[in-house]
Amino acid sequence: MTKITSLVTGGAGFIGSHVVKHCLALGHEVIVLDDLSGGFEDHIPAGAIFVQGSVSDENLVTALFEEYNFDYVYHLAAYAAEGLSHFIRRFNYNNNLIGSINLINESIKHKIKCFVFTSSIAVYGAGQLPMREEMVPMPEDPYGVSKYAVELDLKAAHEMFGLNYVVFRPHNVYGENQNIGDKYRNVIGIFMNQIMQGQPLTIFGDGEQTRAFSYIDDVAIPITNSVNIPEAYNQVFNIGADKPYTVNELVKVVGECFGVQPDVTHLQARNEVMHAYSDHTKAHSIFGKGSGVSLLDGIKVMAAWAEKVGARKSKEFENIEIYEKLPQGWEKKAQPEIIPA
Repeated sequence: MTKITSLVTGGAGFIGSHVVKHCLALGHEVIVLDDLSGGFEDHIPAGAIFVQGSVSDENLVTALFEEYNFDYVYHLAAYAAEGLSHFIRRFNYNNNLIGSINLINESIKHKIKCFVFTSSIAVYGAGQLPMREEMVPMPEDPYGVSKYAVELDLKAAHEMFGLNYVVFRPHNVYGENQNIGDKYRNVIGIFMNQIMQGQPLTIFGDGEQTRAFSYIDDVAIPITNSVNIPEAYNQVFNIGADKPYTVNELVKVVGECFGVQPDVTHLQARNEVMHAYSDHTKAHSIFGKGSGVSLLDGIKVMAAWAEKVGARKSKEFENIEIYEKLPQGWEKKAQPEIIPA
């Protein structure tokens, strides 16, 4: 029997490391490409082949396709700090869009069987609730724009070259292996890291913004299995939890799982979509119902893992391109002084 070979980009990251685990369980030979900008090498499951590098490195991507002749590509590598993307526009498009195109080009040339892309509900923008796949995306930030651009390019590549793809739009995923030291994204991880360091929990605005927080198994398992489901090919799926919670409600759940009554500091509201949750009827019809893990039970599992690995130091993003309107708490240094010539 011919060995199935899969490339998982971002496989040292959160969702990616879980996809690697499930691909290995299916018997795939798995090659992980990750630059470790947001992931950790010790998150990569044993048995995978690790290559450190970026999807933005065109020569490296070309060499990997030549060497391994992949059957499937699972593309999860991205800098997914949605709110920060307004202030790192060049970096966002180079990493999240051009890097994706490098992979799509090689996938076309090598005639892979299916390209699985992790997009985001950020493509929808605001005011479309619940978010459904048939809605016309109207992204409001550069991160969402880049994700939707890749979706459109995959559709064009299928129509022109016959490249099969599956697009997933997950949202607010949490669980073991999340980068809890990233202060720009993943609010559950941020809260856990702050609690373990004895710091107040920081909330942008009044905390009444709502999200449907999705446990990792409800996302990583369907992503992995999608290549074996022909009905999923060339389709877009919302994926994740159904029930939205406010950030204020989330604070109570996280505090309960750590056995503390956390202090809260409210920061100035940032420019973000206030309410975001999806309809998953389409995904359920193809992949079945989710794990059924409740928010409380999922956070208990993640909290136990977080306490085991300990708090992580938040990394500052070094290359802010625009300082105007940068959210409170994200400042690393003052805007460089412009000295007249």
